[in-house]
Amino acid sequence: METTRIERIERMERHLDEASASLREMTAALNRYAAARDGIRALAGYYDSGAWREDYEADEAGKLPQDLKRGVLSQDALYDLLADDLALLGHMAELLEIWKKGGVTWS
Repeated sequence: METTRIERIERMERHLDEASASLREMTAALNRYAAARDGIRALAGYYDSGAWREDYEADEAGKLPQDLKRGVLSQDALYDLLADDLALLGHMAELLEIWKKGGVTWS
């Protein structure tokens, strides 16, 4: 048998294994992300509302229990999450446009 043929088949087999695992992981991640969208929208509304500021100020004034988990009151954590969400949506939109234009083919 030709060595190049064996090497080609082995290389393609590695591509198949890697692509299959990536697609499974991406599908699972997209399913989790889709399920989290309502929560992300709720967080955006909370951050944009006066309620977030009121809660933040209450925390700064020591009016909240010390053992209360309060990561949502960290401006950076919430802002970064919302910025990352917008960046991800933009990236997915770009990929969809590439697909629509025929930039992703397998035929």
